[in-house]
Amino acid sequence: MNGTRSLLSALRTPLALGYLALVAAVVVWVGVDTLFVEHADASLAGVWAFLATAPTSLLFVMLPGPLAWAGVVVGAVAQAALLGVLYRKVSGRFGHHTGPSNA
Repeated sequence: MNGTRSLLSALRTPLALGYLALVAAVVVWVGVDTLFVEHADASLAGVWAFLATAPTSLLFVMLPGPLAWAGVVVGAVAQAALLGVLYRKVSGRFGHHTGPSNA
């Protein structure tokens, strides 16, 4: 239970939310390109979803069919959590000084 709270806490940081928004925008772009844009040849738009969530998503590339796309989701959440933890660590160092300054 505590691990779930820590994960949700890390995913709520501005840096993690920004990363998830970027990944969501890329996935929407890939979907629009796939569904609505005619290509004379194959489109490589789907590669961008994997590149935006690399290196974690690249572990799933060899899975068959739609299971490969699970790598994009797992990669996005894992890397957003990592970015959230790093954000909390860095912002904690420059924390809130409540006492008077000695300047």
